[in-house]
Amino acid sequence: MSIERTYIMLKPDCIKRGLMGEVISRIERKGYKIEDAKMMHLNETILREHYAHIADRPFFPEIVEYMTSGPVLGMIVKGENAVKGMRILMGATKFEEALAGTIRGDYAFCTSENIIHGSDSPENAEIEINRFFK
Repeated sequence: MSIERTYIMLKPDCIKRGLMGEVISRIERKGYKIEDAKMMHLNETILREHYAHIADRPFFPEIVEYMTSGPVLGMIVKGENAVKGMRILMGATKFEEALAGTIRGDYAFCTSENIIHGSDSPENAEIEINRFFK
């Protein structure tokens, strides 16, 4: 096993619904350490960079509208196999596929507003950490 860092972002719906404490508690109870955290207001420029793989899709303006609708909490989370472990803890991206007991399975109402983002690989984690914690 290896100690990794990953980028986790609590999205606007998580913050608006008052779920930050619950989600952070789950992360910490799993044994991960929050190395750094900051509240941010995102803009279209950083969202185009972060979601470059889907920025040309017809639904991208909806993502921008949602992600700029309120603050987000960006976190650097560290621990044993943090990238994969956090992906399991978060649950599937599509809320209807997220199992009960996962963050998305317990709290998400739809796929477009699914509470939390987490890096999908150690390489992307470092890119995302550098993007949001320059």
